[in-house]
Amino acid sequence: MPLSKESSFTTDYIFSLPEGQRAELIDGVVYDMAPPNRLHQELVSELHYKITDYIKKNNGACKVFPAPFAVFLNADDKTYVEPDISVICDKSKLDDRGCVGAPDWIIEIASPSTKRTDYGVKLFKYRSAGVREYWIVNPLTRTVNVYDLEKEELNDQYSFDDDIAVCIYDNLTINITELLKQ
Repeated sequence: MPLSKESSFTTDYIFSLPEGQRAELIDGVVYDMAPPNRLHQELVSELHYKITDYIKKNNGACKVFPAPFAVFLNADDKTYVEPDISVICDKSKLDDRGCVGAPDWIIEIASPSTKRTDYGVKLFKYRSAGVREYWIVNPLTRTVNVYDLEKEELNDQYSFDDDIAVCIYDNLTINITELLKQ
């Protein structure tokens, strides 16, 4: 949920928050972040493991970071996000604070409080920043929206039971139901 749009905030505000309080900043607007529930964390954990395992087995160069992980999408101090999963293939974008620039692949786990932001504000922001692939995993509807942002299209909406092809990798598919069985 965004705070008042009356003021324009910067990353200084984000870094001044008390320890443990999380928020994101998109174009100077602050979005408070509620603590994630157990299923949210299980999805993040399983997806992180699956993607990392695939990259290691294929001697890939990409790195996978679960939230909280700072992503500074723009070359300004008005946007700071913490995607649930960030896959970065260009290591020159990584520094001690996080990722400076667009990750190659972002996964967000939608919740009632983040749904509007994930499907609207972030989709637009990630597309314009140069993210190559964006997934929105929705545990409530048991669906996954896959956006191939290089082709500027919604690939499809999948169910948790589907084998979902990853756009940035030729031979990686993810089945959410199978992940959660483990």
